[in-house]
Amino acid sequence: MNRRRIIEGAALGATGTVLANRFWHRPGIPRRTQRSSVAIIRCDSYERCYKAVEHGLRLLAPSVRGKRVLLKPNLVEYSAKAAINTHPNVIAATADSLFRLGASEVIVGDGPGHVRDSEMLIDECGLRSKLAEVGRVRFIDLNFDAVRSVTPRGGFTSFRELWLPETVLSADVIISMPKIKTHHWAGVTLSLKNLFGCVPGNVYGWPKNVLHWEGIDNSIAELAATIPVHYVIADGIVAMEGNGPLHGPSRHLGCVVFANDPVAADVICCQLMGIDASHVNHLQIASSFGNFTPDRITHAGEPTASLKQTFVLMPEFLNILAQ
Repeated sequence: MNRRRIIEGAALGATGTVLANRFWHRPGIPRRTQRSSVAIIRCDSYERCYKAVEHGLRLLAPSVRGKRVLLKPNLVEYSAKAAINTHPNVIAATADSLFRLGASEVIVGDGPGHVRDSEMLIDECGLRSKLAEVGRVRFIDLNFDAVRSVTPRGGFTSFRELWLPETVLSADVIISMPKIKTHHWAGVTLSLKNLFGCVPGNVYGWPKNVLHWEGIDNSIAELAATIPVHYVIADGIVAMEGNGPLHGPSRHLGCVVFANDPVAADVICCQLMGIDASHVNHLQIASSFGNFTPDRITHAGEPTASLKQTFVLMPEFLNILAQ
């Protein structure tokens, strides 16, 4: 990455979403034409999440038989006092269920933007031991994976190329597994924002500031347009509100959200948080290629209203609360 590209990125970050969408060439993203499916499964504790995951996947009916599946959880850093990461039980339950559905290989991969020692992180949070119980599941640090250059598909940033991990590019199926949280710069961090962990720190550094220089909302949409997320399993059993994604208090939401469209998944997760998705900038951008409106989303499981709460937000994001 040369000096000119860094300067261009910084300039774009300053101009914001509107200018990026107006001036950068958009090569074209396939518009989702079929309705999207979202299922909300009530689950009160991580000890009982195995049945919830099995139920949700049965409703979602993912096409994984004979395929190589990448689970992309949200792994940032570990704290015993904060609901930061996708819980290991949810990840392990998903891996186990996918093998039962005929997946030939299940890989868990992430490239944390804060902690450089991912091996230490998965030990501390308990993920390594949970994956060992399942067996046959590899963890790959996407920060240090082999990379390949791809052309961004959204045109939402000034990037003319993106260097992405081979593990991501070679997967038959990608499942985004975010922790449902608020975010101090993006408003929310859900299945789309979770893709920041696919950007290798070995290329872009820590904490991957080049994405922020481009404008965080533009970068989220660019990655979502370029990386094909086939399914979403969002951990909302214990979520985070306030000063997320690291320092906010826990909020017991009591559910796991399943979807076959990350845009639709994030819209429903916003509803569960008491947030108007139409006021979340990166979701507005991503609505150009995913289903965003109620008439394009089919619900299963629990009705949204039965679990909906009003999350505490940072003062600068009070405008995104649903009225």
